[in-house]
Amino acid sequence: MTVLLVDIGNTRIKWARLVGGRLGKRRAAAHSRWRSADYTRRLFGPGRKPERMLVASVAGPRVRGMLTAAARRARVEARFVSVPHHGGGVRVGYPEPWRLGVDRFVAAVGARQLFKGTAVCVVGVGTAMTIDLIDAGGRHRGGVIIPAPELMVGTLFENTHGIRRRARGGAKAGAGLFGRSTRAGVLQGARYAAAALIDRAVHEAGALLGQRPLVVMTGGEAPSVRGLVVSPCVGVPDLVLRGLAALAMPAPPVPRG
Repeated sequence: MTVLLVDIGNTRIKWARLVGGRLGKRRAAAHSRWRSADYTRRLFGPGRKPERMLVASVAGPRVRGMLTAAARRARVEARFVSVPHHGGGVRVGYPEPWRLGVDRFVAAVGARQLFKGTAVCVVGVGTAMTIDLIDAGGRHRGGVIIPAPELMVGTLFENTHGIRRRARGGAKAGAGLFGRSTRAGVLQGARYAAAALIDRAVHEAGALLGQRPLVVMTGGEAPSVRGLVVSPCVGVPDLVLRGLAALAMPAPPVPRG
């Protein structure tokens, strides 16, 4: 069976096909200008149609409606992931699971599949930056949400006059914390703030679990932060797609006693 896996964020969409349990070529694009016909053309295109489509979306009802219409035209069964109490080896720590973003849940599933038996801090850096702690047994212990660096910078420029004016032009961010222009200072300040929070989260998790977790980073803005993180850290750009792949596979049979 071929399953089309789709990860839709606020600004970008990623997709890949799962064929016989193997994840195929990953594709990505900005989707802000897409219409329903674009989803049909780009995702289903010429060639063999997938039997199913599994979607993790935080993009809102308008995008969901266009993608649903595209799948209907292509005659492909579409399912949007919702957050359960337990799934994919992860037990959600929120009393009301739906309040956890579906992208965070699916990324946690992906990290759980890649690093079984290891406590992880799953960090997504997109429009927002999220940090979710998953212990070695797969239990979600809670999370943190802040603006990602790009949003920090945009908010600062939007709500100040002097900083915005002085940041026009000037040296871009270079190596080290201390920038030699207003623009560099703002960019580096935002990135270092995000990295410092990640390291603090690892410290807090160590006190909670008795062991420091591995940081697993994903998202379009992750590369700008990852090099500044002191804690052990790995980058997995397609973490949500990997989580979708795990959720798309049949559940293993329960052994009978």
